[in-house]
Amino acid sequence: MDKANEYLAHAQIRPVGEAAVMVSFGDIVDPDLFYCAQALSEALEKEPFPGLREFESSYTGVTIFYDPLVLAQHSSLPEDGTLSKGYREAKARLEALLQKAKINKEGGRPTVRIPVCYGGEFGPDLDYVAEYHHMTPEDVIRIHSGATYLVYMIGFAPGYPYMGGLPEEISTPRRKTPRLKIPKGTVALAGSQAGVYPLETPGGWQLLGRTPLELFHPEDEAHPTVLQAGDKVQFYAITLEEYKKIAAEQQKEGAGK
Repeated sequence: MDKANEYLAHAQIRPVGEAAVMVSFGDIVDPDLFYCAQALSEALEKEPFPGLREFESSYTGVTIFYDPLVLAQHSSLPEDGTLSKGYREAKARLEALLQKAKINKEGGRPTVRIPVCYGGEFGPDLDYVAEYHHMTPEDVIRIHSGATYLVYMIGFAPGYPYMGGLPEEISTPRRKTPRLKIPKGTVALAGSQAGVYPLETPGGWQLLGRTPLELFHPEDEAHPTVLQAGDKVQFYAITLEEYKKIAAEQQKEGAGK
């Protein structure tokens, strides 16, 4: 049994309040834990149980929200005077789904390549990250753009991807004092994570550069975010002139919609 399937087989299920349950596969940032969360999420999409309201996956598990009254009505479990019938039914159904869940490490979407104009006003922390690791800014760019990242989840702001896979050589603590405004498109890192700010928001990550790509399209109700959990991402360096050209094309495309 490989590591991902072992995590899946030893999932922990516990209640979160009266109308939610958490399925946890571990407590570390590990791609295999993510693949377990994806496997359960896909199983829930294919076979939703009565009373299921929604579910949210994270780095290490899935939280499922349900209507306990509906689940209790669909349950054949006897009363036991301890835990609610709704929770016990949810737990039983999730255990059955975990037995059928299939790990898929390949994914069905192509790797997303994101252009980045590094340094300067777009990446004010590039020099700091280089100094922190006793290397040159060019080394940081080479290492950052040479890795393949996995999108673990979307959160914090609409379309914001939390990505693992940052090389240890450039892992850097977040800033002690967050900035109040970080421009949209800013490519950043914090600790062992990588991310891209799809909107102007506050933030405390180290800023390396900026992409001209629009990663959040609120007008597209079906697919508002370019990146999704499970996507693989690669960054590549571009010049300021290339940045301006791509930004102009993106603006033209947006105006035409």
